[in-house]
Amino acid sequence: MDPVPEPPPLRRTPVQRRSAERLTRILDACAQLLEEAGYEELSTRDVAVRAGVPIGSVYRFFSNKRAMAAALAHRNLDRYAERVAARLAGPPRGPVVDVVLDEYLAMKRTVPGFGLVDFGVPVSAADPGEGSAGGPDGAADHLVNHLVADRICGLLAAHLGRTADATLRRKVLVAVEATDALLQLAFRAGPPGDQELIDETRALLRAYLAPVLPD
Repeated sequence: MDPVPEPPPLRRTPVQRRSAERLTRILDACAQLLEEAGYEELSTRDVAVRAGVPIGSVYRFFSNKRAMAAALAHRNLDRYAERVAARLAGPPRGPVVDVVLDEYLAMKRTVPGFGLVDFGVPVSAADPGEGSAGGPDGAADHLVNHLVADRICGLLAAHLGRTADATLRRKVLVAVEATDALLQLAFRAGPPGDQELIDETRALLRAYLAPVLPD
């Protein structure tokens, strides 16, 4: 399997500290409004008001709300990878697979907007006034799960001191696809999620990944 390309870059990459801080405020506001009102009600204008920036500042970085949500998803993935890497670098505390799952669950339960935009953007019929929302759910989920699997595979390979070969990549991708489906079911009613389904997910991952992830 070839690596999946990264999402498109921002319209403008912040260079100065002030611009980077403004981008952070925009994405923080986007996450807060997603948590409060959902994706369908999200608008670039409301994000600008919440962030305390001119609407032109939002459009300087993003062409529409979907691009903004995609940037938030990418930031979530970066932060998730940082959390997993920090845990793996510390003293061992249980199976490696638990670290990968537990950090996702912690973000799912505590990070604003993560329930709607974790590492991918919801697909709706259309984004009024801002263009089409994109392709079918299946295609979007497939791309996102490949991106997540690539990142996790790299972290695990570095931690284990091994190559991210085809076997490890395939195993991690299957685990990500299965976990995505099971946790969508577990969190259907929202946080904190159905603990029994989460426990079943953990047991499945431990058993499936045991050949490539020794404790």
